Amino acid sequence: MSFRPPLHHLFSAVVLSLVAGTAGAAETTQTLTGCAAKRADIQTQIEHAKAAGNAAQQAGLETALSESKKNCTDDQLEKSREQKVLDAQHEVKKRESDLQKALSKGDPEKIDKRKNKLAEARKELEQAKQQLGR
Repeated sequence: MSFRPPLHHLFSAVVLSLVAGTAGAAETTQTLTGCAAKRADIQTQIEHAKAAGNAAQQAGLETALSESKKNCTDDQLEKSREQKVLDAQHEVKKRESDLQKALSKGDPEKIDKRKNKLAEARKELEQAKQQLGR
């Protein structure tokens, strides 16, 4: 008579091994920086496009990966990301000024519109700062 573990124990072991593998892959991507992180991100997007059966997106991403391998340098990438942060900061200041003008005129419709634009600009600034940290 041989020992056979209950099916739910086997299922749990499979799930745990999958979770551990996914966590390991995520940890590897998080420790990468610069161009290596950029290439890893593109590779992940390729895998998602492949899984979704989106051949056109996959082809575009493979081209982007190839270009990144040929042309990306960490210094150039960091300068580009720093410039995006500066541009986003400028946009936030502009949107704040636009909102102040709308507030001084008192037009509720324009005020709401300017608040929304400012919130969007701030969100883009945060995204640019996050990319700079990668």
